[in-house]
Amino acid sequence: MFAWRRTALRKRVVVNLADKAFSGILWARRGPLLVLRDVELLEAGREPQSVDGEVVIERAKVEFTQVLAGGG
Repeated sequence: MFAWRRTALRKRVVVNLADKAFSGILWARRGPLLVLRDVELLEAGREPQSVDGEVVIERAKVEFTQVLAGGG
């Protein structure tokens, strides 16, 4: 396990995919999946949209992840 994965857990992150991004709390890593809570969907040209419940993202589809400063 890489150190950034431990430090990013339970922090506010932005997970960037090819066509959209999600901002939320990185709650868990379950095998090939990331689980986010308190999520907003971010799409170009649109206002952020709140998402109910948890969002589960396949890590293979993630282009990059940003850990936001003070995002705990």
